[in-house]
Amino acid sequence: MVGKALDTFATLPCPARATPNSLTRWFNISSARLTSILTTQASAPSRCPCPRLKPCWSPPLSSLRREYHRFPRISRLDPCPLNWSNVKSSRRTYFKAIPSAKKTHWSDFLSSASPHSLWTAKRFALGRPPQRFQDLPGASDLAEVAEMLLHHLFPPKPPPQPLLCLAHYEDYTPLTSEELSRALSKSSNTSAPGPDNILYSVWKSVHHLKPSLLPSLLAPLLADGFHPPSLKKALGIVLDQPGKPSYDSPSSFSVIVLLRTLSKILERVVASRLSAQAIICSLIHPLPCGSLPGRSTADATLVLQHNIESFHRLCYKVCTLCLDVKGVLITWSLPHSSLSSAGRGSAYT
Repeated sequence: MVGKALDTFATLPCPARATPNSLTRWFNISSARLTSILTTQASAPSRCPCPRLKPCWSPPLSSLRREYHRFPRISRLDPCPLNWSNVKSSRRTYFKAIPSAKKTHWSDFLSSASPHSLWTAKRFALGRPPQRFQDLPGASDLAEVAEMLLHHLFPPKPPPQPLLCLAHYEDYTPLTSEELSRALSKSSNTSAPGPDNILYSVWKSVHHLKPSLLPSLLAPLLADGFHPPSLKKALGIVLDQPGKPSYDSPSSFSVIVLLRTLSKILERVVASRLSAQAIICSLIHPLPCGSLPGRSTADATLVLQHNIESFHRLCYKVCTLCLDVKGVLITWSLPHSSLSSAGRGSAYT
């Protein structure tokens, strides 16, 4: 059903004279039509599951719950001792089966746990952390708490200068479906969505069904170097920073900004193009290997091996110092002077 709707969908013609207002209006209309198709066809999953959905629930529990509700109705029509005994028995059996099902599900979850699900098990075992937002002084309700956090986390800035015209790039490289496929392949399907509530998995399916749809929607933005205001809207999730002595100040909290997934896809495309141009123009030092295309841990290992062998040829003794600073591995090669008869001094790089 979604595939048929996407086959007939086409973006509106891009305005011939692109201005900020015209390009914003064109993108908002086109993206709203596409978003409505994805949400109405039930292809986008809901943000939260049903609150009554429990993984430990099973068909036997449903049967016991039906018996638990059926016997009281029977006893009200015929209040005989046998019916009342059935009411007590069904109630006892039902409420004993629930903890047993939870315990069985927890045992099965721990027995099949993987290294990726250990943090989930820890979160389940510790439970939800206490809410600390009510401790802010001077805030009597949630609206005042939100106002204080917004003022602290997002201080007011001077309004930006309005754009009167857009500079169209003549040497612009057209956006291809292969480039978007590479950007989508680096996106996680489990990442939290933004205000549009559309996951990366949905955009991957859309791109697979119709590869020309996303390039037709994002290519005019790249050609004119314009980012629509609708892609800048985000959801802010405020989290308390662990280890704080008190939570009576907004500085004890941090915010996680969830942008629209379509905006993140466009950001990945631009970042990929900028990194490629920076390497071509020699704007990046050749030694760093992290977060750069075509460079990996193997390249960093080869650089370290080359430095060690170069110092060995000069009769230096080399030691490697690795420091783990907040999860980032930093490696230096520290050559020391050899204790030879030449009496060469110490050297450090």
